[in-house]
Amino acid sequence: MPVIDVSHQLLAILCGSLVGASLALIGGGGSILAVPLLLYVVGVRDAHLAIGTSTLAVSLNAFANLVPHARAGHVRWREAAVFAVAGVLGAAIGSGLGKWLDGQRLLVLFAALMLVVAALMWRPRTADAVPRAHPLPWLGGTGLCAGGLAGFFGIGGGFLIVPGLMFAGGFSVIEAVGSALLAVGLFGATTAASYAASGLIDWRVAAEFVAGGLAGGWLGALGAHRLARRRGALNRLLTVMIAAVAVYMLWREAGRL
Repeated sequence: MPVIDVSHQLLAILCGSLVGASLALIGGGGSILAVPLLLYVVGVRDAHLAIGTSTLAVSLNAFANLVPHARAGHVRWREAAVFAVAGVLGAAIGSGLGKWLDGQRLLVLFAALMLVVAALMWRPRTADAVPRAHPLPWLGGTGLCAGGLAGFFGIGGGFLIVPGLMFAGGFSVIEAVGSALLAVGLFGATTAASYAASGLIDWRVAAEFVAGGLAGGWLGALGAHRLARRRGALNRLLTVMIAAVAVYMLWREAGRL
């Protein structure tokens, strides 16, 4: 029915805007909600199809959100590129393993990861990290690991990338948030290409999700400075949402195994 189609389109756009705003405001977190949003709100029925679709949407949203951060001088291109290129290799390997695993088991592991993410996000970030004398090897190794996890679970990985850049490269928070979007975009594109080769992307839903993400991302980037003092509260709110969704996924999916 046309009414149902319209409602699904609106849901996909609204869900995409939530993910885009989160990417722009705090550099990640919201992208891990993309898969459960597609499954339980938009109505995508297959787990692998939801993962493939979400990675494409999150990748494009990340690249779009990168633009205002780059214009504001928040991106350290050389270090971010080393981190991202190493992570692309990890994402290629991880996405292949993720497609091989049964979708139901993958969702249970995904929900468990969400609980870990919520626990990590609950801890407040420091304003700056200690610079390293030789950061490139650290950035490469950390990027490889982050990319592997992002590819396996079909996530943007911002919750890993932002602290990873701070740890390995001595980035400030705002530099890590801006620079992380390059890695999120490349990791997602690598994973999406792998899933697309297997026919596991719903292109129409992805386009709607991206459209919402563009609007949410630009609004989030505009509010990043104004809401800087409230970023901790926003982070806590998103953390609670992630944990709640994870518990719901475990309750729903574990019983089907």
